[in-house]
Formats: sequence, C-alpha cells, structure tokens
Amino acid sequence: MASVKNLKKDINYVIGDIIEAVYLYEMTTTGRPTEATNGIIEEAIVTFDGLIKKVNDKKVENRKAHLKQVNKDLENAANQLVEKINVL
Repeated sequence: MASVKNLKKDINYVIGDIIEAVYLYEMTTTGRPTEATNGIIEEAIVTFDGLIKKVNDKKVENRKAHLKQVNKDLENAANQLVEKINVL
C-alpha cells in the first residue's frame, strides 16, 4: 500500500466509475432512474462512506494490515456492485 491518500483516491475513483456506469445504463435504456438503479447507487454511496470511515480509523493496532483489508473490501464491494449492474 503506497499511502492512505492513494487508497482514498482509489475508493473515490472506483465507486465513482460504478455510479457513472449506472447513469450510463439509465441513459441508454429507460432514460430515467428506476428503483433498481437507485438501489445500486444508494448501495455504492453507503459502501463509499463505510470504506472512507474505515480508512480514517486510526485506533487500529496494525494500521498497515488494516489498510490492506480495506483495499480487499473495496475490491469485493466493487465486484458485487458490478455484478448487480450486469444483471440489469
């Protein structure tokens, strides 16, 4: 892990790209939000908030291992959100 700053950027970019993909789906299909797309966007925002909160938690014993786990959590959450987009 290079730095906390880079991890925060990665979280922002990945979640932002997922939300953008949902918006693109909306534009190319219905032209407006649906309950399913709103649910995915809401889940992405909650995931973003949770990951940033974990990164900012300085009361962990092993900070390096904690940040590596946050990176893994980001990857897992992103994969799950992308799968939900693909189901649409």
